[in-house]
Amino acid sequence: MLKHTKFLSVLACGAVVSGLAVTGPAEAKIEGDTITLGSAVSITGRYAVNGKHTKNGYDLAVKFINNKGGVSVGGKKYKLAIKYYDDESTAARGTQLAERLIQQDQIKYILGPYSSGMTKAIAPVAEKYGIPMVEANGASRSIFNQGFRYTFAVLSTSEQYLSTAIQLAAEQAKSDGKDPSSLTIALGVRNEPFALDIGAGIHEDAKKYGMKIIIDEKFPKEVSDMTSFLTKIKALKPDVVVVSAHTVGGALFVRQMTEQKANAPIVAMTHCESAKIEDSKVFGAAGENILCAGQWAPELTYKDGYFGTAMDYANTFEKLYGYVPPYQAAESSAAVLVYADAISRAGSFDTVKVRDALAATNMQTFYGNVKFAPTGQNIAKPMVLRQLQNGKYKLVAPSQWADTKLNFPRNAK
Repeated sequence: MLKHTKFLSVLACGAVVSGLAVTGPAEAKIEGDTITLGSAVSITGRYAVNGKHTKNGYDLAVKFINNKGGVSVGGKKYKLAIKYYDDESTAARGTQLAERLIQQDQIKYILGPYSSGMTKAIAPVAEKYGIPMVEANGASRSIFNQGFRYTFAVLSTSEQYLSTAIQLAAEQAKSDGKDPSSLTIALGVRNEPFALDIGAGIHEDAKKYGMKIIIDEKFPKEVSDMTSFLTKIKALKPDVVVVSAHTVGGALFVRQMTEQKANAPIVAMTHCESAKIEDSKVFGAAGENILCAGQWAPELTYKDGYFGTAMDYANTFEKLYGYVPPYQAAESSAAVLVYADAISRAGSFDTVKVRDALAATNMQTFYGNVKFAPTGQNIAKPMVLRQLQNGKYKLVAPSQWADTKLNFPRNAK
């Protein structure tokens, strides 16, 4: 028995139940009319804020599914419930709690934790017991090159974070009568796994379009000066600049780019919001027309039969929880929708059949399209790009979902 473990349980229809009873390693036997999922999520610790967003997203989806009659399995309707434990934002505790959910509580359907590190810690546990895990907040590419068959992610993984910028550049080139292969790219990423994954994705996308990466810079983790990178940009004049240097590095890039008068027709980066590049008191107009990567935006026109459109979801979430939903909440709600759909299509509580149904998922949610690669990551939902226009983030890509025209080139007067 784990000491000092914090436990929470929720059932949207109001009744709290214990874990599922099982008769074998693959068959999840349902008690009454309730399917109980389990999650170790960060209620306390350094991930507590985003853990709260994750839990709120899960709970809202459960509420909506249950309000619409629940999940149909073999002609019978079942309610959903979630059994929670607080992983205290530590990977070791998350691993222990995943074991507890599966072994002691006999939970046979797992929802992921918050963060790539926590997800990477829990995925081997799910794999060991053959228990499906649908996760929404672990983006690291490294989760999906381990050969796991039971972990599925609804979010875009790290190598996809700025891929949309390369696609957008190619579209713009074609509309201007240019061959996309004529474009050149300046790439600058922080020397840490997440940003390096992003850089690897840019290399793959550039190769696909025949574009050339003419500057390929790796910044130290504690980067304090980007003059060398920016001097190269001024000299070589790339068509596209792509940067991922986390919050501090992102702010430094925007400030020094303006000071050095380095620019490009397309400039795209991660961590815009956390760097607060829209804050005119700090940056003036330096952030104008920069493209910012995001997992989701309420302006998207995706929709489903539970929440309606992305904006409908955002309005519902804000009314219930009192704040605008961040993408962590939205993708968490989408994970529950995907799980419910797979269990229904499996027509069984057998975990292997549910796993196979997850692998065959091809659906649209308010959060985006979901279709899994054999390795478990979502290959149907691109990252979105919002451009800072007149101090406001405007959705400009992917073009089929955009509601605002791209300001191009960035440095146009």
